[in-house]
Amino acid sequence: MNLDRKERQRAERYELILKTACDLADSEGWSAVTTRRLAQLIDYSQPVLYSHFKGKADILTAVSTRGFEELAARMRAEADGGNDALHKVCAAYLEFGRSRPVIYEAMFVVPTKIEFATSETPPAARAAFAELVAALGHHRDGQQVVGEVLWSALHGLVVLAQSKRIPSAGTEARLDVLVRRFR
Repeated sequence: MNLDRKERQRAERYELILKTACDLADSEGWSAVTTRRLAQLIDYSQPVLYSHFKGKADILTAVSTRGFEELAARMRAEADGGNDALHKVCAAYLEFGRSRPVIYEAMFVVPTKIEFATSETPPAARAAFAELVAALGHHRDGQQVVGEVLWSALHGLVVLAQSKRIPSAGTEARLDVLVRRFR
């Protein structure tokens, strides 16, 4: 077996583990995701799974990192919206949370090893936050803190909508109110 084929198979197993973890989390919640359960579902031994990830925390970190990459890309795509950039970036954030609830939960709700606002913060997480801060504009004093407050508000809207504490109808009106406060 040549090395390329072996590397390709290893990459395919890695992807299978992540996909299976997300599928299981989607159907039963992240608490159901264990290395034993994943090994059974993908029909590999736990040592094979451990050759890719040290445990559930590493799986969550990998899922979260990819989520941050996707979120940053979505917000970046909306960032050149002129006067509407802030609204479009915030709408992209809310849409990400709505359309990728399992990934969002891994990123922001389930405890992980990812630290925020430290030198250890992964570049993908920094990029997502940077898009939000940039959308505020360069004229703001205390932009970092203002960005954190905006992020907190957006996060609250996502979590409240996901838990059906607020109705999905009215999302655009809530977003309009929020964005007006930060202009």
